[in-house]
Amino acid sequence: MIDLHTHTFLSDGVLVHAELARRASVAGYRVLGITDHVDAGNLRFAIESALRACAAIQDQMEMFMVPGVEITHVPPALIAETARKARDFGAQLVIVHGETIVEPVAKGTNRAAVDAEIDVLAHPGVIDRATVVRAAERGVYLEISARAGHSLGNGRLVALARDVGALEFLVVSSDAHVPSDLLTATLRRAVCLGAGLTQDETDQVIENAERLWKKVSR
Repeated sequence: MIDLHTHTFLSDGVLVHAELARRASVAGYRVLGITDHVDAGNLRFAIESALRACAAIQDQMEMFMVPGVEITHVPPALIAETARKARDFGAQLVIVHGETIVEPVAKGTNRAAVDAEIDVLAHPGVIDRATVVRAAERGVYLEISARAGHSLGNGRLVALARDVGALEFLVVSSDAHVPSDLLTATLRRAVCLGAGLTQDETDQVIENAERLWKKVSR
């Protein structure tokens, strides 16, 4: 199982990196992305912490670990610059916290994110057709979220992606903050089906995670 969106206690999760990795490995994960919330204040610290933690335990894990970030509530005009700095500091995976119906994310965040050098726009439940098209053009993946609240926008995202032929850029993630948030294979499929995907489309979205992982692990 591949899940490229999780959090440690360095943002609003509850686990240190090593415990998150251990629990994910026991749950059957093959690839784990660690993507704590960041802005200008903690960007470098969060990335360097993830890099150190992953380097310390990677050889002891039967699982690949991907150190990254989730740029969160950064003003749209600053997203591209923040993403560039994240890469400079060593982040392998750059996610942006998208506009949702449950948080007051600044309008324009979704479009600014897909125009920046990022990998994933997380749970973009408040998204328009043009932004979905732009994400596909730029190879930015759009997240179907398993997280309560954020998942309420999954149906809209799936409908738009299907309509514009962008299902190959959908990926399902846990956005795990606590151990019980980690995905199982059954839950992953249920989230996809609940968002309106067919069985065949669900298979495709699950396979998309493999392509995304290969992209960020080069």
